[in-house]
Amino acid sequence: MSLFEDYILSQKAYFESKWFEILRIPSISAIEEFQPHIRHAANWFRDHFQGIGLCSELIETTGYPLVYAETPAVAGSPVVLVYGHYDVQPPDPLELWKSPPFEPTIRDGNVYARGATDDKGQFLTHVFAVESLLKSGETLPFQIKFIVEGEEEYGGKAIDHFLHSDEGQKKLACDCVLVSDTSMFGPGQPTITYGLRGIVAFELFLTGPNRDLHSGTFGGSVFNPAIALTQILSQFIDEKGIVQIPQFYDDVIPLTERERTQFAALPFDDAAFFEKIGLTQGFGEIGFSTNERRWARPTFDINGLTAGYQGEGSKTIIPSKASAKWTCRLVPNQDPQKIADSVREFVAMRIPSGVTWELVVQHGAPGMRLDLDASEFVNPMATVLEKTFARPTVFTREGGSIPIVAEFQRVLNADVLLVGWGQDDDALHSPNEKFALQSFHAGILASARFFNELAQQQKKQ
Repeated sequence: MSLFEDYILSQKAYFESKWFEILRIPSISAIEEFQPHIRHAANWFRDHFQGIGLCSELIETTGYPLVYAETPAVAGSPVVLVYGHYDVQPPDPLELWKSPPFEPTIRDGNVYARGATDDKGQFLTHVFAVESLLKSGETLPFQIKFIVEGEEEYGGKAIDHFLHSDEGQKKLACDCVLVSDTSMFGPGQPTITYGLRGIVAFELFLTGPNRDLHSGTFGGSVFNPAIALTQILSQFIDEKGIVQIPQFYDDVIPLTERERTQFAALPFDDAAFFEKIGLTQGFGEIGFSTNERRWARPTFDINGLTAGYQGEGSKTIIPSKASAKWTCRLVPNQDPQKIADSVREFVAMRIPSGVTWELVVQHGAPGMRLDLDASEFVNPMATVLEKTFARPTVFTREGGSIPIVAEFQRVLNADVLLVGWGQDDDALHSPNEKFALQSFHAGILASARFFNELAQQQKKQ
C-alpha cells in the first residue's frame, strides 16, 4: 500500500471532524438572514485550502463569494478543475428531522445533516484526497484547481457570470472538470455519469372576462380560460408519450447501440423502481426503456396548474384567469431558445378568441454529454473506481440538470467527469439528508488514486 493510501486510512477521524465543522455552518443561500453563515462557510474553505498549502482566495461577486484554490502550475501538463458548492437548501420542515439539521449525527453508518451529501461531503472527498497526497510527500506533475460557489441552490448567477468573464476563463482554464454532486447507480456501485439533460421552463397566463362570472348566468356564452388552458396543454403530448411541439426532436442525438446495451445491462428492476414511488407501471415514449426515457430522451411535464376556486365545497364560477407551469427536459444538442420559440408559436396558434395570453420563459440551460471514447480521463477514473469499490464501473446518464456543468464543458472546452458517491435515497433537499460514512471515506481514497494515476501517467511521458 502506498504512503498516501496509508495516510488516508489513518486519518478517518480527522476527515470526519473537519467535515462536521463545515456541516455545522448553516450556509443557506436562499434566506437573507443566513448571509453571515454563507460568508463563514466561504472563509472556512479558503482557510482550509491555505492550511494545506494551496494558494487560495475569495472572489467577490455581486452575490455570494466564490472560493478558488490551486496547486502550482506545471507547464505542458493537464489541469483538473474540481467544482462544488458550499451553500445548502433550507432544512424545513424542521419537525421531520430526527436530529438537528446542522448538528451532524451518526446513525446506522450514515451521517445525517443538511449538506451531508449535497454537496459539502461529496466535494470534501476531493479536497481531502489532494491534502492526503501532499501530506504524504507525493508530488503532482500536473495542476489541480478548486472552485466552490455559494449560490448553487439559489440560481448560480455569480459563478455563471465569472465563468463568462475574461478573468474567470483564465483562472478556470482546464482539461477536465471533476464534479461529485450526483449519485451512484446503487450501493457500492461505482458510477461515471457522462450526460445530463438540459431544461427550459415556462409559465402561461390566460385571461378571459375581467372578473369571475356566475357559471349559470354566463355559462355557454363566453370562453372559459380554464377550458382553454386544458385544451392547449392536452395538445403538447400524445397518448404514446410523443411531444407534439414542432421541430422538438430535430436536434436530438439518437442513443447509440453501445449506450442502449450498457443501460440494458444495468441491474435495474422496473417493477421495484415504480413500486418505490407508489406506482404499478410507468409511462413514456414508446420504444424506449425506463432508464432511456429518464436519462436520454426529451420530455414535456406540467409542474403546476391554477384556475378558479380551490377551497372547500363548490363555487360555481367561470374563472377570470388560468395559468400553468411546465418544463421541457432537453437532451444534449437541443437548443433551449429554439425550443422556447417553437413553444411560443405552438401556443399562439391555439389561443381561442376571447382569451388573452402571456407566455413567460422562466429559465433554460442546455444538456451535456461526454464522449467516452475521446476523453483521456475516463479510463483512469474507471480503473481506480473499480479498484476502490471492487466492482466494475458502470456508465449512466442523469435526467436532471446542472446548468453550470454544461457551461463548463462549452466555455472551457473541457471534459466533464460526474462521479458521485451518494445514493438516490440520501434525501438531498429533504429532511434527514444523509451520506454514508463508508462512501465518504471510499470517495477520498478513489479521488486520491485518480490524481495519483494521472500523476504516474504524466511522469511516464
